[in-house]
Amino acid sequence: MSHLHTEAKPRSDARPWLLLIAVVVVILDRLSKIMVAKHITMGSGKVIIPHVFRITHVLNTGAAFSMFAESASPLAVRVGLIIFSVVAALAVLFMLVRYGKHWSAASVGFALVLGGAIGNLYDRAVLHYVIDFLEVHIGTYHWPDFNVADSAISVGAVLLLVEMIWPSETAESASTGDANGDVLGA
Repeated sequence: MSHLHTEAKPRSDARPWLLLIAVVVVILDRLSKIMVAKHITMGSGKVIIPHVFRITHVLNTGAAFSMFAESASPLAVRVGLIIFSVVAALAVLFMLVRYGKHWSAASVGFALVLGGAIGNLYDRAVLHYVIDFLEVHIGTYHWPDFNVADSAISVGAVLLLVEMIWPSETAESASTGDANGDVLGA
């Protein structure tokens, strides 16, 4: 008697594509900052949607939302932010390589955070400041200026939060180990 044995087709490894997402974020971040530096005068801007959105050109020597920008020791802040950014980028890269074998909100989130971290790290290490250029107003509230890297980090963080609240099938099966004994899709 002949037994038919069928195995599920193995899913392709998502990690190369996730790393590509991170690289695309870095490229978009760099290109957008280069274009702003070339075409928008420092401190000025171009209105896109009146009273809501404009493209500006500001230099941020601090962290997110210009925290630490007015520090009495800008070199210490810059070095501290560079060290923090390198450690964070390496940790996210580890998580992406270790747990990003399958597509999930978390794996895409890690890729976006990695790309954004590298984009802003480049600015801090090479330029000694981060170029921010997206300015949003909601009513009378003015959101701190930001950039493509910041946006990628924020969207990535939201995706990681979504995965924590509503785990995907991949994350649920991976947490207990899949048929091959892999934990977290590794």
